[in-house]
Amino acid sequence: MRTRSSSQHRVALTLAAAVGIGGLVLATRAARRRAQRESLRGQVVVIVGGTRGLGLAMARRFVALGCPVAVCGRDEETAERARLDLMERGGTVVAASCDATDEAEVARFLDLVLANLGRVDVLITCAATIGVGPVESMTTRDFQEAMESIFWSSVHPTLAVLPIMRGHGGGRIAHVTSIGGRVPIPHLLAYSAAKFAEVGFSEGLRAEVAKDDIAVTTIVPGLMRTGSYVRAYYHGDVVKEQAWFGTASIAPALSMDADRAASQMIDAIAARRGRVVVGMPARAAIAAYEMFPRSTSRALAVTDRVLPAPPVDPTYEHRVVFEETEDERTSVRAVQDAGRAYQERFQHMSR
Repeated sequence: MRTRSSSQHRVALTLAAAVGIGGLVLATRAARRRAQRESLRGQVVVIVGGTRGLGLAMARRFVALGCPVAVCGRDEETAERARLDLMERGGTVVAASCDATDEAEVARFLDLVLANLGRVDVLITCAATIGVGPVESMTTRDFQEAMESIFWSSVHPTLAVLPIMRGHGGGRIAHVTSIGGRVPIPHLLAYSAAKFAEVGFSEGLRAEVAKDDIAVTTIVPGLMRTGSYVRAYYHGDVVKEQAWFGTASIAPALSMDADRAASQMIDAIAARRGRVVVGMPARAAIAAYEMFPRSTSRALAVTDRVLPAPPVDPTYEHRVVFEETEDERTSVRAVQDAGRAYQERFQHMSR
């Protein structure tokens, strides 16, 4: 009896010690994250694509940190809504329309930021347009537009801000890429190709500007629940394409809460990390693709056969489902209704 009691006592002490050590490790990590976040307080943050979606979620969190924020998007109405949203939260805000695919417009936007906020300490790029559909329904124009809206929308602001950051001794740059830039997702080929290019640019840039004390973070998120699928372009059987992509974009098992994702991204930027993959589905997919490339490629091929087949006469023009016929709207109404709260919360109302 005494031996058993002594053994149980040792086990209890071991468990208590393990719990205590684990709690200490977690507390230390939390304290370090808080200290790293505090290092951002008061810094000027520029978010390209920050007027809606994930960019807006990040802007709101930077405002809560006490950072002056500048955001831009393609249209003035959305920029104005974002400005009011952020000012209501107590932010010092610059918001403007800017087509980041246009180098001259980017330069004008940064001039506006410098005139009003004086400097740029953090640049985040997260502008993108998604095209969904089989390769049979894509044209070279679709690939060119994907490169413009994703790759060049990241490159132009980055190259423009480098001299500014060098001028005041360093800074932070973060490129919000995608799981599609690490794993080629069927029916997202043009998007994925452009995201692969963006990942290469971001990771290569980190090595080249480290000497200038500029930290570049490559952010690789999976699907985010922002309601952005209503702003995607669909090809082929557009109704079925919208139905599967919209469903995946709001499914809790496949997508992540955008506010929680924004918090993790800001932690990575604050810590000056080189790369962060956000969301368990994204981490699992990347791990599988890197460790078992042949098996994963076969699984992706099977997925492609399950997705909507291209019609006999493919739709080559860009189409947005919710702007089409009443029959089409009815067929995807459940997806639209389920995502409406996210669309309103992150300014992704359909066109």
